[in-house]
Amino acid sequence: MVDSYVVNVDAAVYHLRDGDPEYLLIERGADEDHAAGTMGLPGGTMETSPDDPADPGAAGAIESTLRRELREEVAVEVGEVVVVTSGVFALDTGAPCLNVVCLAEHEAGDPYPAAPDEVAAVDWYTLDRLAGDNGDEADVPGFTRGYVEAAEAARTTDP
Repeated sequence: MVDSYVVNVDAAVYHLRDGDPEYLLIERGADEDHAAGTMGLPGGTMETSPDDPADPGAAGAIESTLRRELREEVAVEVGEVVVVTSGVFALDTGAPCLNVVCLAEHEAGDPYPAAPDEVAAVDWYTLDRLAGDNGDEADVPGFTRGYVEAAEAARTTDP
């Protein structure tokens, strides 16, 4: 039997502070099924619900998943959503996962752990902090740094 992929959508949410980008990262809750306690981008899996069309041909499934997860996890709203990159990995359960990373500018809401069972903490990271270039040890997995780097490249590339 062939396993079906879980579809996960991560949000590289940014705002500009004094002209410099900061990206919203979360510390995953201690009881999360995958990567508990690690820093990452907010997001989650595509689900069958009124906010996520079950029809595979339905438009906007990635965007609606991203917007729902941001409201549920960190209580923020974003502007335009742009797909930046994707990749595959195995969940801690061994199930295969397709991860879709999107870029979106923060528009409203002060982020906080709105779903404390899923999100232990939130914080804005400069690119220097993310890379550990400010003297602090960045406790961010390399794949998350890579996702933010891809998002930043997309943000700064002329269409």
